[in-house]
Amino acid sequence: MIQFANVFMAYPSGNKALQNINLNIDKGEMVYVSGRSGAGKSTLLKLINLIDRHTRGQIIVKGQNLERIKKNRVSIFRRNIGFIFQNHRLLNDRTIFDNVALPLIIAGNNHQEVKRRVQAALDKVDLLSKINSYPMELSGGEQQRIGVARAVVHRPAILLADEPTGNLDPTLSWEMMKLFEQFNQVGVTVLIASHELDMIEHMKKRIIILNKGRITNSTEEPLANLQKIKIEREII
Repeated sequence: MIQFANVFMAYPSGNKALQNINLNIDKGEMVYVSGRSGAGKSTLLKLINLIDRHTRGQIIVKGQNLERIKKNRVSIFRRNIGFIFQNHRLLNDRTIFDNVALPLIIAGNNHQEVKRRVQAALDKVDLLSKINSYPMELSGGEQQRIGVARAVVHRPAILLADEPTGNLDPTLSWEMMKLFEQFNQVGVTVLIASHELDMIEHMKKRIIILNKGRITNSTEEPLANLQKIKIEREII
């Protein structure tokens, strides 16, 4: 589903965000990307969604070589992907309905289909009652769930989440992770960037550890791996 082969990413400033990344995520898998701030977690997700373009190497997503996707085809490619930002990025002058409907409108769906899917997505995140509200009328946790509804309303095959629990309390963070797990259980490939090590260790999914732009470990035994990471963090 997602393949990285010898991928490098350097920004114009000279910052080497990713170095020699080799990675394979299977269809229907749920994977966490962890590491300290600046390790390259967000950059990795942005490359998958073509928010940024990698410098060197090869990235294959759903059989498509991302180097061959031209700028005018990016929006079509993104129809397969839902992206959840840490800071929500909701339109404050639009209702919750309008915010969630945006991907469907861009894709050209008719009004009845848009209405049906928006209602279903909001119901999934338990916020259907807020459909006519505005973002500023919602709590931070509710805004984040609206971001989830917007990301899944077009039924993407891949769901990417960049630090989705960074601004939430522990209870809401756990509820958010369980929500992602529900999407994964119906076949969505889920990739989550998170530094919430204490929470990740309970999810029992594969964890990819980044350090200064490099993969330092990828394990299917997250408990043992995270204990090592925690010890290193305490020493440093």
